[in-house]
Amino acid sequence: MKRTPLYQEHIKLGGNMVEFGGWELPVQYTSILEEHEKARTAAALFDVSHMGKIKVSGKGAQDFLQRMLTNNIDFASDNQVIYSPMCYPDGGVVDDLVVYKLGLEEFLLVVNAANTDKDYNWLVEHNNSGLEIKNVSHEYAQLALQGPRAEAILQKLTDSPLSEIKFFHHNPEVNIRGIKALVSRTGYTGEDGFEIYLEPSKVVELWNMLLAEGKEEGLVPAGLGARDTLRFEAALSLYGHEISEEISPLEAGLKRFVKIEKDYFIGKEALKKQMEEGLRRKLVGFEMIGRGIPRSGYEVQVGGSRIGHVTSGSYSPTLKKNLGLALITSEHAQPGNTIDIIIRNKPVQAEIVKIPFYSKKYKK
Repeated sequence: MKRTPLYQEHIKLGGNMVEFGGWELPVQYTSILEEHEKARTAAALFDVSHMGKIKVSGKGAQDFLQRMLTNNIDFASDNQVIYSPMCYPDGGVVDDLVVYKLGLEEFLLVVNAANTDKDYNWLVEHNNSGLEIKNVSHEYAQLALQGPRAEAILQKLTDSPLSEIKFFHHNPEVNIRGIKALVSRTGYTGEDGFEIYLEPSKVVELWNMLLAEGKEEGLVPAGLGARDTLRFEAALSLYGHEISEEISPLEAGLKRFVKIEKDYFIGKEALKKQMEEGLRRKLVGFEMIGRGIPRSGYEVQVGGSRIGHVTSGSYSPTLKKNLGLALITSEHAQPGNTIDIIIRNKPVQAEIVKIPFYSKKYKK
């Protein structure tokens, strides 16, 4: 398994290490509940150095990404960050990623760790313009500082006015006590916060500096467990769960990131057809009425007939309820409908509710 430069720090802090997408990462340090709570009320620090990074540069880079991605890259201003699915011709999802516009002809794509090689090969396969496409994952370490106290904590360490970094924007040149970093404000928790990209040789120093400076503010290190429960409450998609090769971005409720009016992008015809004919399946949220925690892959039924499956499910630490996301047939997808989740071969009743479960607290 691969390890990030912070592996030894995780061990020192008592991190419970698990395999994730080929990486050995902490699932928790103290408890998922405590780390989740800190991200909602104070701040949490995540090592996300395992995320893949792919640089696309050269004349025509923007046009190339416009063809590869469902979202509109053309209107992007410098220092903007754009979220987008990247699709196959049949509308299934290769990956979902964020695009950092570094300049007119240079873009950094941040992709899901387990999909890095697949994404890189997909981009290279469609590169007919002589662009430079490089897997630069090893050139960056990445931290995510999330929570309502995130700005106050990071601001102690830099003279750069962090309040000027708007949601889904970045500052490519932030000096954090002598460490050069690219800092963005996107978040994957439903809270305000920052992603910090820096050279791997400096990340141990920055990790410890942040934990020391943030201690008074309630900052704690957090693992993959809390990262998942936080994104789940905010109903943010996780590749392989809410979206996949078999699940289109439209079915996953990501229509606003599919710009069907664009001249062309891979998957446009299939997605346009889905829009015109109406979706056969939709992603819904549900709250358990009966006892039990829904888990990914559990069958969803109505009247004894299968109508879909759970994509993600968990006890919600913030809302103190057992909740889930499910991909089900559209005819059953109205809020207020009751469905059965098959838990240990028994139907357990649940009610479809609106998503997100948790109101996002992003800084606009």
